[in-house]
Order: sequence, then structure tokens, then C-alpha cells
Amino acid sequence: MSGFPPDDPDFQFLAYDKKKLLEEQGQPFDGKKNCWIVDPKEGYLKAEIISTKGDDVTVLTEKKEEKTVKKDSIQQMNPPKFEKIEDMANLTYLNEASVLYNLRARYSAGLIYTYSGLFCVTINPYRRLPIYTQNVINRYQGKRRNEMPPHLFAIADNAYRNMLQDRENQSMLITGESGAGKTENTKKVISYFAQVAAASKKDEEEEQKQSGNKGSLEDQIVQTNPVLEAYGNAKTIRNNNSSRFGKFIRIHFGTNGKIAGADIETYLLEKSRVTYQQPGLERNYHIFYWLLSGKMTHIVEKLLIQEDPGLYFFINQGCLTVDNMDDKEEMEIVDNGFGILGFLEEEKMSMYKTTCAVLHFGEMKFKQRPREEQAESDGTAEAEKVAFLLGVNCSDLLKSLLTPKVKVGNEYVTKGQNKDQVVYAVAALAKAIYARMFLWLVSRCNKTLDTKHKKQYFIGVLDIAGFEIFQYNTFEQLCINYTNERLQQFFNHHMFVLEQEEYKKEGIQWEFIDFGMDLQQCIDLIEKPMGILSILEEECMFPKASDKTFLAKLFENHMGKSPNFGKPKPVKNVRFEPHFEVYHYAGNVAYNIQGWLDKNKDPIQECVVQLMQGSKEPLVSNFFKDPDDGDSKKKKKGTAYQTISATHREQLNKLMANLRTTHPSFVRCIIPNEQKKPGLIEAGLVLHQLQCNGVLEGIRICRKGFPNRMIYSEFKQRYSILAPNVIPPGFVDGKAVSEKVLAALQLDQNDYRLGHTKVFFKAGVLGTLEDWRDERLSKIVSNFQAQIRGYLIRRNYKKLIDQRLALSIIQRNIRRWMAVRNWQWWKLYTRVKPLLSIARQEDEMKKKEEEWEKTKEELQKMTKMKKELEEQNVSLFQAKNDLFLQLQAEQDNVNDLNERIAQLVNQKGLSY
Repeated sequence: MSGFPPDDPDFQFLAYDKKKLLEEQGQPFDGKKNCWIVDPKEGYLKAEIISTKGDDVTVLTEKKEEKTVKKDSIQQMNPPKFEKIEDMANLTYLNEASVLYNLRARYSAGLIYTYSGLFCVTINPYRRLPIYTQNVINRYQGKRRNEMPPHLFAIADNAYRNMLQDRENQSMLITGESGAGKTENTKKVISYFAQVAAASKKDEEEEQKQSGNKGSLEDQIVQTNPVLEAYGNAKTIRNNNSSRFGKFIRIHFGTNGKIAGADIETYLLEKSRVTYQQPGLERNYHIFYWLLSGKMTHIVEKLLIQEDPGLYFFINQGCLTVDNMDDKEEMEIVDNGFGILGFLEEEKMSMYKTTCAVLHFGEMKFKQRPREEQAESDGTAEAEKVAFLLGVNCSDLLKSLLTPKVKVGNEYVTKGQNKDQVVYAVAALAKAIYARMFLWLVSRCNKTLDTKHKKQYFIGVLDIAGFEIFQYNTFEQLCINYTNERLQQFFNHHMFVLEQEEYKKEGIQWEFIDFGMDLQQCIDLIEKPMGILSILEEECMFPKASDKTFLAKLFENHMGKSPNFGKPKPVKNVRFEPHFEVYHYAGNVAYNIQGWLDKNKDPIQECVVQLMQGSKEPLVSNFFKDPDDGDSKKKKKGTAYQTISATHREQLNKLMANLRTTHPSFVRCIIPNEQKKPGLIEAGLVLHQLQCNGVLEGIRICRKGFPNRMIYSEFKQRYSILAPNVIPPGFVDGKAVSEKVLAALQLDQNDYRLGHTKVFFKAGVLGTLEDWRDERLSKIVSNFQAQIRGYLIRRNYKKLIDQRLALSIIQRNIRRWMAVRNWQWWKLYTRVKPLLSIARQEDEMKKKEEEWEKTKEELQKMTKMKKELEEQNVSLFQAKNDLFLQLQAEQDNVNDLNERIAQLVNQKGLSY
């Protein structure tokens, strides 16, 4: 932390004050008595063991309450020296209680970033902190991770430096629940790279001239955030600006380390939100409300809208406003963002028209014809608005919705639709148009960010929803949890491959364990042939398939056969009953399959697609254009390629293939509490997320290996005190000392391993060594204190003895004075004594006079010598002047001779 002096204004939000930390680390502690016990409210409470009887332990909690708990439920407590530790992987005791306590202690002190081995854990602060400024960026630039306090910028900078040094692509996986801060952290990472790896101003100006864009490449990369947030973010119960899609942003760099482009891949846009939101709690996608905010008054007539969100059914089911969000200001930012990204005015206007067409879809009314299974339009005003905005014929649009043509065999047959079917078809079309518009928006941003610069490496930033367990878990949750199962498998494999490579490098005997295989059974259950997704795709192929047939197939193929599949327990008084259960790494999730077949299929009729392909709006026809030849061949092979699950699985396989070519960094975002209150940790909520985020899974893997390690020189310096007698005199190698000390301590050889440069320990062993070291130091300090106290007491005793002797001498002298003060001879002595001193003064005066005479003689000699030297100096000066005059005269003679010679030469020349 050398980069942050204590007087730095950002210091308090990045690192804890050292003085306060030293005070807290000096608290009394007894490793044999202090422990953690489970508490339903606080998660874990500090306690002190009073007594033990069999498996029962009596403890006194920090609330001064006595409790009796089972011995197995007690968790060990770390010594105070680990208070607010920056990397929890260095904790002596890696357990849930210690992790929760450390996160809580740091968060209450205003520190939101903490490392946990390969993880960087970040807790949503629910306030703006001044730790993302240019000043902070400059401080973290080029620093190692352990040189600075934990920060997202440290992770980002290490990824950037590793890319340049190791010439290897990097990735940053940012996951967490909705509201945990994934999107904000992603934006901070992108802005960091834009600052650190920006091209020179000259290159930027040339690039802007060539491309005709208004912004630099770095600006464009940053501006993709507000544009994608407008169309992909919404207010949810937990989060006012929740990304309802996953994204993988790859930032490409050239050979010189400067940004050379970017591209974005998206996953699982939540289409259902377009037509439905939870009443009073949620909001539709931001762009709808921003367009109606009153900022775009100059195009309101072209969009056929009224600036009141409450008038439109698709967006008025939830709340209409968001706290601390100015819809007008946000609309201006997005509109400017389109300009910076180089969108044409026609493209932007076409997007706004399509967005407003989705609004008008929700206002279309239909009624059922009496005594017929056929619906009809209840007024055409809204349909005409939709048709105008989408560039299609109104009657053709209504006809394709009310009486669509369906292909039966080789012929097309007109099919009648009842009111419910038509309403469903309208909602499906609105969702499909919005989803395709969003995908086009992403591809258009990619087109802008694709430059002609040479691309050498990339850093990918993955912003995707974390593991989710709700009361009502549906198809979207399964896809998200399946994604996280794959990501956790990737982390487990990567983490312990690194660990075991370290063991191999250090020459430690170790049987290889692939912890990624721990999750393989659950992944196979979901993705393999005849897995959950495979059965779902198969059911989507059959017209008569239903939720019941799908569920029956699931139980037929997996009940009692797959260890990760089960039947949920019956739950009373629930709106949506769970149908099957999957045992994920993060917990058991019960899923409800209602509507899965419809969600997984693309429910748009082919006649509607053909109508949209013929739209006069180029953008709308582009949304529904036929895929390339390669893709169309795939589609002809089977409908599995059309399903959302198949598309997501294909995208996920591509993502995992990309991640395997990179060196990953992991950021886990945590929601601290449901009240959005700064500094407050809800233990149950945080522990649940630590489990779902894989942090506790990572700790579990750490326990299997040797998480604590120390180089031999450090071990020698710190623990030689435990067995000083076994170390021979003189210089001894650190490894030899470590081996002798560990052998003398009689530690179990399974608890440690000796490598080439380091000694490795199982979790908890270092804590035992620390306890022994503390005991040893305590004895040494006690002996040292005893020696000092003895020395001080002996010195004080000698002082008292000297004082007593001096007192007796003074008393004796006083008594003698009292005895002789009237004695005549004494009186005579006192009168003669001053005369003796006068005689001494006369002798001194005589000496002084002799010295004075001697000095005076020397002065006379010096004066005489000075006078002689002055006379000699005058004579020499006179001689010098005479010589100078003589020299001057000689020079004048020479000049005269020269003139005469010149005259003679001239005369002689004239005579000839």
C-alpha cells in the first residue's frame, strides 16, 4: 500500500488506517477458547469456550449469553492479526464465519473490495465513492496487485500488464445477482482500459477524419454502455438499473498495447419484460420512458406518441419513474451516444419508430365474434399507427394476426384465431420485434467498433447474471443457472490447475484432482443428449406436446437415474407449484415448467415474418431478413436450431471456448442488504450469495490442497524461534532450517509439504504454528521482562544504598563541624585559609608576566622582519619598473627600424 499515503483523500475508502488497525490487532485473544457459533440473525457470533463435555460445548457469546452447542458446529477464529485482511486466502482458518466476519468488518469501514485468492469480492456500497477518479487510475497504473489496496482497477491493470508481458488474451468474469453492481463494475473496467490504453491524439484525429465519426474509439467503446443500457436495462425489485441481458465485451489491442477495436456478444435478453412487469415494483426497458419524457418533442408527431407513459399498457403495469434517474437527461445522453457511435439519422429515427410501434401493439384491441372461434379487430386506429411506424400495410398486418396462413404439408391453410390467441400473437410479435431490434443494435455497435487497426490481443469482460434461486424459478433461471454451472466449472478447473502446476513446479508429491469434474454430472443433466434442454427441444418439435408431456419425459429419463435430478417436496399456499428439482453446486433449485415450450420456440407465424420482410422501413425488413446460406442450412436440419435453448447453448459453448483461450480474472459482486443501506450486512443474504458465486466453493477446494505457503527465508526468520537448538551455528540454508524445525516440532507430514523454494501447509496448520510461536514469544518476553525488572530493582537498590551512605557522611561532617566551630585553632585556620589563596594568585601573576615578556620579544622580532621584507619588496618593485621601461624603449627602436626598412624597400622598388 505504498502508493497511498495516509493524508491522501482517497485513502479512507481504499485502505484502513494503520494506527486503528494496529490497535484492533492488539486485542486479547486465546486461540483455544475464542471461536464462532452459528446465529440465525447475525450468521455467526463470537464466543468463548467455557467447558466441554463430550460432544457438547458450553460457550459465552459476545452478548454475554451462555449457550450449549455441538462441537461440530463450532468454527475456529483467526487471531486478531488477520483483522480486516485484504486477501482472505491468507486466513489461517478458511471457514464461512471468518469470511463473513472479514467482509462485514471491511464493509462497515467503507472498504468495498476484498480479495479471496483468485476472486475479487466487491460489495455494493449503495453510495458514490471517490475511488474511480483519474487520480486513482494513475496510482494503480503499472502496480502489482499486492502493492496497492484491493480494487477493481488492480484486477484490470494486472490483466492489461499480463496481456502485454505474457502475450496472452485475458478475460474478466464479473458475476452476481441483480443489484449487486455488475454493470457498474463493468463500466469502470471499460473506462479504465479506455484511459490506460487510449491512442495518441494525433492518431485519434486521423481516425475520426477517415471514419467520419464524431467520437474517438475510446469514447465509442464507453458510449456503448448508455446505448445498450437504454434498450437492455430496466428497473427491477432489487435494482433501479438492472441489465436484463448478459454481455461479453471484447476490447482488442494492437501490438503497441493501444486499443484497436471492440465487439460485443449478448446473451438471453429478457423478452417477457416487454409485455409484462410486476405491478408497482418493476419497470419496462428504460428507452420507452425516456422517449416519452418530453425530451424528444421535435419528433413526437413522427412517432405518433403522447408524452405520458401511463397511457400505454405495455409500460404502465409497474412503476413509471425511478428514484435518482432523470429520464430527460438520460434520453439526451443516449441520443448523443448514437451520434458518437456514428449512427445515421435515418437509422436512429427508424429505431425510435420501431420502439414506439411496440408501445402501440399494447393498445390494439380485439373482440370475439359471437358463436364463432374467430376474433376480430375492435377498432383499427392503433393498428394503423403500428403499420405506419413499421412500414407495412395495416390490413395485411391485421389479416396475418387474425387469420394467419399456416403451412400444412405442402399447402398453406388459413387458420382462425380466437381472441386469446390473437392477443398472445400480438405480444409475441412485439417481443420478437424488440429482441431483433436489440440484436441489430448490438451488431450495429460492433460495426462501429470494428476498426482497420491490426488486432493482436483482447481482454474480454463478461457481465452476466449470477446464480439465482427464487421461490418461482422458470426457464430463464434454468438457462442462467446452467451458464453459472459452466462458469463455476471453468473456475474450479482453472483454479486447481494453477494450484497443481505450482505443486508440480515445486516438486511436491500430489495426486491430480480435476475439481471441474465435481459439476460435470449436473451439466450433463442439463445439456447432454436426453438432458433437460434436449428433451425440451425435442418436445418443441411436436405440435401436440405440452407441459405435462415434457414433465413426464423428464421424470421418465432422469428420476432415480441422475443424482442431480429430483422431485421437490410439496409446498402449501404457493401460486406456482414447482415441478422438478435440480441439485446445483450452489444449492437445490425447484423449477416450474409452465409455458416452457412457448418460451423456447419462436412463436411468430411465417406469414408475419414475410410481411415484415417486405416492410418499407429498411431497418424493420433487416430485422426479419433470412439468415445467411450457412445458417439456413442449419435451420433446415431441425427446429432445435430455432429454439432459444439451442441458441443459448451454442452461444455458451462459443463463450467457454473463448474463455479457455484466455487467462481469466474473477470479480464477484455481492448485495449486502435488501434495504439498499450503506454499511449494513445481512448475514444470510451474503452467505447465500457467497455460496452461489462460488467463493465458498473456492474455499472448499483450497482446503483440499495446501492453501498456505511461505518461502523458506520467511519461515526461517519467523519460526526458527520454535526450535533454536536444532539449528547449527553459522550460515545454514533456509530449506535445511525449515526441514529441521518442522521435524523437531513433530508435525504430521500430511499437514505440510517441502517444495524447492517454499513450504506448503494445509488449512489451519499455520494457525497452530502461530499459537506455538506466540507461546514461545510469551515465555521469552516474560524472561526478558524478569531480567529487566531485576536490573531495575537492583539499580534502584544501589541508589538507595548510596543515598543512605551519603546521608551518614553528611551527618558525620555536621557533627564534627558542631564540635570544632568554637575551637581557637579552627578559627585561626579559617582566617589563614584566604591568605593561602592570595599567595597562589601572586604566583600565577608572575607566570603571566613572564609569558607577556616572551610574547613581546616575539612581536618585536616579527615587526623587524616585516620591515625588512617591505623594503625588499619596494626595491624589487623599482627594478621591475626599470626593466619594463627598458623593454618599452627597445620595442620603439624595433618599430623605427621596421619603418626604415619598409621605406628602403619602397625606394628600391621605385628605382627599378
